[in-house]
Amino acid sequence: MSKPELSRPPAVIDPHAALIYVMVIVSAVDREMSDPEFKAIGNVVKTLPIFRDFDQDRLVPIAQDCTALLQPRDGLQAVLGLVRGALPMRLRETAYLLGCEVAVADRKGMLEEAKLLAEIRRALELDPLVAVAMERATLARAQMA
Repeated sequence: MSKPELSRPPAVIDPHAALIYVMVIVSAVDREMSDPEFKAIGNVVKTLPIFRDFDQDRLVPIAQDCTALLQPRDGLQAVLGLVRGALPMRLRETAYLLGCEVAVADRKGMLEEAKLLAEIRRALELDPLVAVAMERATLARAQMA
């Protein structure tokens, strides 16, 4: 993905954008957004009930906005602040689980993703035991035969 231009950084984002931002930052953590990660994000947006009323045409622009916001030195913290502000408590675990899904999509680079997931967990104020359970369930589900 090329370095997109952001006309003006959003002051607030909606919950759909926040969920997408989490998936994008997990995908981008190793500086290489892989095809399996893009496919995982697309599948999530197409299939999960939380995205039922989401306009699919917004996916790419939202991902580009997030990528642009990550460019400055404090970009990750800015994105996490927007995500935290946009998500009601009931969707914070959902966001974390979606991040876990993207982390296992390409089956590589897990160290960087694990560090980022820990940062997301803290930013979203999730119970560490619940987060570990989601991580383990995601890994178990992603196992290949």
